[in-house]
Amino acid sequence: MGEAVEIFYPNGFCNGTTKNQPVDETHHQFDSWYEETIDEDLKWSFALKSVLYKGASEYQDIALLDTKRFGKVLVIDGKMQSAEVDEFIYHECLIHPALLFHSNPKTMFIMGGGEGSAAREALRHRSIDEVVMCDIDEEVVNFCRRYLTVNRDAFCNKKLNLVINDAKAELEKRNEKFDIIVGDLADPVEGGPCYQLYTKSFYEKILKPKLNENGIFVTQAGPAGIFTHKEVFSSIYNTIRQVFKYVLAYTAHVPSFADTWGWVMASDQPFSIGAEEIDKRIAERVDGELLYLNGSSFLSSATMNKTIYISLLNETHVYTEENARFIPGHGLGNHL
Repeated sequence: MGEAVEIFYPNGFCNGTTKNQPVDETHHQFDSWYEETIDEDLKWSFALKSVLYKGASEYQDIALLDTKRFGKVLVIDGKMQSAEVDEFIYHECLIHPALLFHSNPKTMFIMGGGEGSAAREALRHRSIDEVVMCDIDEEVVNFCRRYLTVNRDAFCNKKLNLVINDAKAELEKRNEKFDIIVGDLADPVEGGPCYQLYTKSFYEKILKPKLNENGIFVTQAGPAGIFTHKEVFSSIYNTIRQVFKYVLAYTAHVPSFADTWGWVMASDQPFSIGAEEIDKRIAERVDGELLYLNGSSFLSSATMNKTIYISLLNETHVYTEENARFIPGHGLGNHL
Protein backbone atom coordinates (compact mmCIF):
# COMPACT_ATOMS: atom_id res chain seq x y z
CA MET A 1 0.00 0.00 0.00
CA GLY A 2 2.97 2.37 0.45
CA GLU A 3 3.69 4.86 3.18
CA ALA A 4 1.07 7.30 4.40
CA VAL A 5 1.59 10.86 3.23
CA GLU A 6 0.62 14.18 4.71
CA ILE A 7 -2.48 15.54 3.00
CA PHE A 8 -3.76 19.12 2.95
CA TYR A 9 -7.55 18.85 3.14
CA PRO A 10 -10.21 19.84 2.47
CA ASN A 11 -9.02 22.60 0.12
CA GLY A 12 -6.71 23.65 2.92
CA PHE A 13 -3.23 23.35 4.33
CA CYS A 14 -1.34 21.73 7.13
CA ASN A 15 0.33 23.75 9.87
CA GLY A 16 3.84 24.85 9.17
CA THR A 17 3.56 28.19 7.38
CA THR A 18 2.41 31.53 8.72
CA LYS A 19 -0.74 33.10 7.40
CA ASN A 20 -0.15 35.69 4.66
CA GLN A 21 3.58 34.99 4.61
CA PRO A 22 5.58 33.48 1.75
CA VAL A 23 7.35 30.24 2.50
CA ASP A 24 11.14 30.46 2.51
CA GLU A 25 12.27 30.41 -1.13
CA THR A 26 14.73 27.60 -0.38
CA HIS A 27 11.56 25.50 -0.99
CA HIS A 28 11.60 23.13 1.96
CA GLN A 29 10.91 19.65 0.57
CA PHE A 30 8.34 17.41 2.22
CA ASP A 31 6.07 14.57 1.21
CA SER A 32 2.72 16.31 0.89
CA TRP A 33 -0.39 16.36 -1.22
CA TYR A 34 -2.91 19.07 -1.98
CA GLU A 35 -6.55 18.00 -2.18
CA GLU A 36 -9.32 19.89 -3.96
CA THR A 37 -13.01 19.07 -3.71
CA ILE A 38 -14.47 18.65 -7.19
CA ASP A 39 -17.86 17.60 -5.84
CA GLU A 40 -19.35 16.21 -2.65
CA ASP A 41 -18.17 12.70 -3.51
CA LEU A 42 -15.13 13.48 -5.67
CA LYS A 43 -11.72 14.93 -4.85
CA TRP A 44 -8.62 15.70 -6.92
CA SER A 45 -5.21 15.54 -5.28
CA PHE A 46 -1.69 16.17 -6.49
CA ALA A 47 1.75 15.82 -4.96
CA LEU A 48 3.63 18.91 -3.81
CA LYS A 49 7.25 19.90 -3.81
CA SER A 50 6.55 22.90 -1.58
CA VAL A 51 4.11 25.63 -0.62
CA LEU A 52 5.39 28.94 -1.96
CA TYR A 53 2.68 31.09 -0.42
CA LYS A 54 -0.55 30.75 1.50
CA GLY A 55 -2.80 33.27 3.12
CA ALA A 56 -5.97 35.25 2.85
CA SER A 57 -6.45 38.65 1.30
CA GLU A 58 -9.40 40.89 2.02
CA TYR A 59 -11.38 39.01 -0.60
CA GLN A 60 -10.06 35.47 -1.09
CA ASP A 61 -8.07 32.58 0.28
CA ILE A 62 -4.88 32.36 -1.77
CA ALA A 63 -2.17 29.78 -2.28
CA LEU A 64 0.74 29.37 -4.66
CA LEU A 65 1.98 25.78 -4.74
CA ASP A 66 4.92 24.10 -6.42
CA THR A 67 3.59 20.74 -7.58
CA LYS A 68 5.43 17.71 -8.90
CA ARG A 69 3.15 17.20 -11.92
CA PHE A 70 1.95 20.67 -12.91
CA GLY A 71 4.68 23.07 -11.75
CA LYS A 72 3.61 26.26 -9.99
CA VAL A 73 -0.13 26.30 -9.34
CA LEU A 74 -2.31 29.24 -8.30
CA VAL A 75 -5.21 28.26 -6.01
CA ILE A 76 -7.93 30.73 -4.99
CA ASP A 77 -10.75 29.85 -2.59
CA GLY A 78 -9.70 26.21 -2.78
CA LYS A 79 -9.98 26.08 -6.59
CA MET A 80 -7.06 25.71 -8.96
CA GLN A 81 -6.94 28.76 -11.23
CA SER A 82 -3.97 27.88 -13.42
CA ALA A 83 -0.95 25.61 -13.55
CA GLU A 84 2.43 26.40 -15.03
CA VAL A 85 2.63 23.44 -17.41
CA ASP A 86 -0.77 23.77 -19.11
CA GLU A 87 -2.10 27.27 -18.45
CA PHE A 88 -1.41 28.03 -22.12
CA ILE A 89 -4.47 25.94 -23.04
CA TYR A 90 -6.82 27.99 -20.87
CA HIS A 91 -5.34 31.38 -21.73
CA GLU A 92 -5.01 30.82 -25.47
CA CYS A 93 -8.65 29.72 -25.57
CA LEU A 94 -9.78 32.66 -23.45
CA ILE A 95 -7.92 35.42 -25.29
CA HIS A 96 -7.14 34.65 -28.91
CA PRO A 97 -10.53 33.69 -30.43
CA ALA A 98 -12.15 37.05 -29.66
CA LEU A 99 -9.13 38.97 -30.93
CA LEU A 100 -8.96 36.88 -34.09
CA PHE A 101 -12.68 37.17 -34.87
CA HIS A 102 -12.55 40.96 -34.46
CA SER A 103 -11.61 42.80 -37.66
CA ASN A 104 -9.10 45.17 -36.04
CA PRO A 105 -8.92 45.02 -32.24
CA LYS A 106 -7.19 47.96 -30.55
CA THR A 107 -8.40 48.00 -26.94
CA MET A 108 -9.19 45.31 -24.38
CA PHE A 109 -10.57 45.34 -20.84
CA ILE A 110 -9.78 42.28 -18.70
CA MET A 111 -11.96 41.66 -15.66
CA GLY A 112 -9.77 39.81 -13.17
CA GLY A 113 -6.68 38.25 -14.72
CA GLY A 114 -4.47 39.11 -11.75
CA GLU A 115 -1.83 36.50 -12.54
CA GLY A 116 -1.02 38.34 -15.79
CA SER A 117 -1.36 35.44 -18.24
CA ALA A 118 -4.42 36.81 -20.03
CA ALA A 119 -2.68 40.16 -20.53
CA ARG A 120 0.44 38.35 -21.75
CA GLU A 121 -1.52 36.60 -24.50
CA ALA A 122 -3.41 39.76 -25.50
CA LEU A 123 -0.20 41.77 -25.79
CA ARG A 124 1.09 39.30 -28.39
CA HIS A 125 -1.38 40.82 -30.86
CA ARG A 126 0.31 43.56 -32.90
CA SER A 127 -2.89 45.57 -33.37
CA ILE A 128 -3.48 46.05 -29.64
CA ASP A 129 -2.80 49.56 -28.33
CA GLU A 130 -4.03 49.18 -24.74
CA VAL A 131 -4.94 46.39 -22.34
CA VAL A 132 -6.69 47.44 -19.15
CA MET A 133 -6.39 44.68 -16.54
CA CYS A 134 -8.70 45.30 -13.60
CA ASP A 135 -8.38 42.96 -10.62
CA ILE A 136 -9.96 43.53 -7.24
CA ASP A 137 -7.25 41.79 -5.26
CA GLU A 138 -3.93 43.62 -5.07
CA GLU A 139 -2.38 40.86 -2.97
CA VAL A 140 -3.02 38.27 -5.71
CA VAL A 141 -1.52 40.58 -8.30
CA ASN A 142 1.55 41.32 -6.20
CA PHE A 143 2.52 37.75 -5.44
CA CYS A 144 1.87 36.68 -9.04
CA ARG A 145 4.20 39.44 -10.21
CA ARG A 146 6.79 38.11 -7.79
CA TYR A 147 6.51 34.39 -8.44
CA LEU A 148 5.12 33.89 -11.97
CA THR A 149 8.22 34.92 -13.87
CA VAL A 150 6.71 33.96 -17.24
CA ASN A 151 4.49 37.07 -17.02
CA ARG A 152 7.08 39.64 -15.95
CA ASP A 153 7.40 41.12 -19.43
CA ALA A 154 3.62 41.53 -19.64
CA PHE A 155 3.47 43.38 -16.32
CA CYS A 156 6.23 45.73 -17.59
CA ASN A 157 4.65 46.34 -21.00
CA LYS A 158 3.78 50.00 -21.62
CA LYS A 159 0.51 48.96 -23.27
CA LEU A 160 -0.73 47.40 -20.01
CA ASN A 161 -2.80 49.59 -17.70
CA LEU A 162 -3.08 47.74 -14.37
CA VAL A 163 -5.99 48.84 -12.19
CA ILE A 164 -6.81 47.57 -8.72
CA ASN A 165 -10.56 47.86 -8.39
CA ASP A 166 -13.82 45.98 -8.62
CA ALA A 167 -14.36 45.41 -12.35
CA LYS A 168 -18.04 46.33 -12.14
CA ALA A 169 -17.27 49.67 -10.48
CA GLU A 170 -14.39 50.35 -12.88
CA LEU A 171 -16.49 49.75 -15.99
CA GLU A 172 -19.31 51.86 -14.59
CA LYS A 173 -17.09 54.91 -14.07
CA ARG A 174 -15.20 54.76 -17.37
CA ASN A 175 -16.39 56.79 -20.36
CA GLU A 176 -14.48 54.92 -23.07
CA LYS A 177 -15.60 51.77 -24.86
CA PHE A 178 -13.54 48.71 -25.74
CA ASP A 179 -13.18 46.40 -28.71
CA ILE A 180 -12.87 43.34 -26.47
CA ILE A 181 -13.99 42.71 -22.89
CA VAL A 182 -12.72 39.54 -21.19
CA GLY A 183 -13.98 37.81 -18.07
CA ASP A 184 -10.93 36.09 -16.57
CA LEU A 185 -12.71 35.69 -13.28
CA ALA A 186 -12.61 33.16 -10.49
CA ASP A 187 -15.35 30.56 -10.67
CA PRO A 188 -18.66 31.50 -9.08
CA VAL A 189 -18.46 29.92 -5.63
CA GLU A 190 -20.75 30.67 -2.73
CA GLY A 191 -19.22 33.47 -0.66
CA GLY A 192 -16.76 34.37 -3.42
CA PRO A 193 -16.35 37.89 -4.87
CA CYS A 194 -17.17 37.18 -8.53
CA TYR A 195 -20.63 35.71 -9.00
CA GLN A 196 -22.29 39.11 -9.60
CA LEU A 197 -20.12 39.50 -12.71
CA TYR A 198 -21.93 36.53 -14.28
CA THR A 199 -25.44 38.01 -13.99
CA LYS A 200 -27.79 39.19 -16.72
CA SER A 201 -28.12 42.66 -15.20
CA PHE A 202 -24.35 43.14 -15.21
CA TYR A 203 -23.98 41.96 -18.81
CA GLU A 204 -26.94 44.04 -19.99
CA LYS A 205 -26.63 47.30 -18.06
CA ILE A 206 -22.89 47.66 -17.45
CA LEU A 207 -20.76 45.44 -19.69
CA LYS A 208 -22.48 45.58 -23.09
CA PRO A 209 -22.73 49.41 -23.14
CA LYS A 210 -18.92 49.53 -22.76
CA LEU A 211 -18.34 47.56 -25.97
CA ASN A 212 -17.77 49.27 -29.29
CA GLU A 213 -20.33 48.62 -32.02
CA ASN A 214 -18.52 45.55 -33.34
CA GLY A 215 -17.13 44.61 -29.93
CA ILE A 216 -16.79 41.08 -28.58
CA PHE A 217 -17.22 39.78 -25.04
CA VAL A 218 -15.69 36.50 -23.88
CA THR A 219 -15.68 34.87 -20.47
CA GLN A 220 -14.44 31.73 -18.83
CA ALA A 221 -17.53 29.73 -17.96
CA GLY A 222 -16.44 26.99 -15.60
CA PRO A 223 -16.36 23.18 -15.89
CA ALA A 224 -17.90 21.90 -19.12
CA GLY A 225 -17.45 18.16 -18.83
CA ILE A 226 -20.11 15.57 -19.48
CA PHE A 227 -20.92 15.40 -15.73
CA THR A 228 -20.15 19.00 -14.73
CA HIS A 229 -21.47 21.29 -17.46
CA LYS A 230 -24.79 21.91 -15.70
CA GLU A 231 -23.08 23.39 -12.62
CA VAL A 232 -22.57 26.83 -14.19
CA PHE A 233 -21.51 26.47 -17.85
CA SER A 234 -24.97 25.97 -19.35
CA SER A 235 -26.41 28.72 -17.18
CA ILE A 236 -23.71 31.26 -18.07
CA TYR A 237 -24.25 30.44 -21.74
CA ASN A 238 -28.02 30.89 -21.45
CA THR A 239 -27.65 34.14 -19.51
CA ILE A 240 -25.37 35.67 -22.12
CA ARG A 241 -27.77 34.49 -24.82
CA GLN A 242 -30.42 36.79 -23.31
CA VAL A 243 -28.19 39.84 -23.91
CA PHE A 244 -26.26 39.30 -27.18
CA LYS A 245 -27.47 38.33 -30.68
CA TYR A 246 -24.65 35.87 -31.41
CA VAL A 247 -23.32 33.55 -28.70
CA LEU A 248 -20.73 30.82 -29.18
CA ALA A 249 -19.76 28.26 -26.53
CA TYR A 250 -16.55 26.29 -26.86
CA THR A 251 -14.55 23.87 -24.70
CA ALA A 252 -11.14 22.28 -24.21
CA HIS A 253 -9.67 19.70 -21.89
CA VAL A 254 -7.29 21.20 -19.31
CA PRO A 255 -5.34 18.39 -17.58
CA SER A 256 -4.60 20.28 -14.35
CA PHE A 257 -8.32 21.07 -13.96
CA ALA A 258 -9.15 17.34 -14.22
CA ASP A 259 -12.00 18.29 -16.54
CA THR A 260 -13.08 19.87 -19.77
CA TRP A 261 -13.37 23.65 -19.45
CA GLY A 262 -15.80 26.06 -21.08
CA TRP A 263 -15.77 29.58 -22.50
CA VAL A 264 -18.53 31.70 -23.98
CA MET A 265 -17.96 34.37 -26.65
CA ALA A 266 -20.66 36.87 -27.61
CA SER A 267 -21.28 39.80 -29.93
CA ASP A 268 -24.02 41.55 -31.87
CA GLN A 269 -22.02 40.76 -35.02
CA PRO A 270 -21.88 37.19 -36.40
CA PHE A 271 -18.80 35.00 -36.00
CA SER A 272 -18.36 34.18 -39.66
CA ILE A 273 -14.71 33.36 -40.43
CA GLY A 274 -13.46 29.84 -41.17
CA ALA A 275 -10.44 27.81 -40.16
CA GLU A 276 -8.20 29.03 -42.97
CA GLU A 277 -8.90 32.67 -42.20
CA ILE A 278 -8.25 32.09 -38.49
CA ASP A 279 -4.87 30.56 -39.32
CA LYS A 280 -4.09 33.46 -41.66
CA ARG A 281 -4.90 36.00 -38.96
CA ILE A 282 -2.77 34.15 -36.42
CA ALA A 283 0.19 34.33 -38.80
CA GLU A 284 -0.38 38.01 -39.58
CA ARG A 285 -1.32 39.33 -36.15
CA VAL A 286 0.28 37.27 -33.39
CA ASP A 287 3.89 37.40 -32.23
CA GLY A 288 5.36 33.93 -31.71
CA GLU A 289 3.78 30.51 -32.06
CA LEU A 290 0.55 29.49 -30.36
CA LEU A 291 1.01 26.16 -28.59
CA TYR A 292 -2.60 24.97 -28.60
CA LEU A 293 -4.95 26.96 -30.80
CA ASN A 294 -5.34 26.93 -34.57
CA GLY A 295 -8.30 27.42 -36.87
CA SER A 296 -9.46 23.83 -37.12
CA SER A 297 -9.04 23.11 -33.41
CA PHE A 298 -11.07 26.18 -32.48
CA LEU A 299 -13.94 25.29 -34.80
CA SER A 300 -13.96 21.73 -33.46
CA SER A 301 -13.96 23.05 -29.88
CA ALA A 302 -17.23 24.86 -30.64
CA THR A 303 -18.93 21.59 -31.62
CA MET A 304 -20.55 20.12 -28.53
CA ASN A 305 -21.28 16.46 -27.97
CA LYS A 306 -24.95 15.50 -27.99
CA THR A 307 -25.46 15.62 -24.22
CA ILE A 308 -23.98 19.09 -23.79
CA TYR A 309 -25.61 20.41 -26.97
CA ILE A 310 -29.03 19.42 -25.68
CA SER A 311 -28.30 20.91 -22.25
CA LEU A 312 -27.31 24.25 -23.77
CA LEU A 313 -30.35 24.21 -26.04
CA ASN A 314 -32.77 23.46 -23.20
CA GLU A 315 -31.20 25.50 -20.38
CA THR A 316 -33.67 27.96 -18.83
CA HIS A 317 -31.78 29.26 -15.80
CA VAL A 318 -30.67 32.89 -15.96
CA TYR A 319 -28.07 34.23 -13.55
CA THR A 320 -29.34 36.95 -11.23
CA GLU A 321 -28.02 38.30 -7.94
CA GLU A 322 -30.84 36.50 -6.15
CA ASN A 323 -30.73 33.28 -8.15
CA ALA A 324 -27.11 32.38 -8.85
CA ARG A 325 -25.61 28.95 -9.40
CA PHE A 326 -22.31 27.96 -7.82
CA ILE A 327 -19.73 25.27 -8.36
CA PRO A 328 -18.82 23.17 -5.31
CA GLY A 329 -16.65 25.10 -2.86
CA HIS A 330 -16.87 28.16 -0.66
CA GLY A 331 -15.33 31.59 -0.84
CA LEU A 332 -13.91 33.67 1.99
CA GLY A 333 -17.30 35.28 2.58
CA ASN A 334 -18.61 31.96 3.82
CA HIS A 335 -16.14 32.03 6.74
CA LEU A 336 -17.27 35.41 8.06
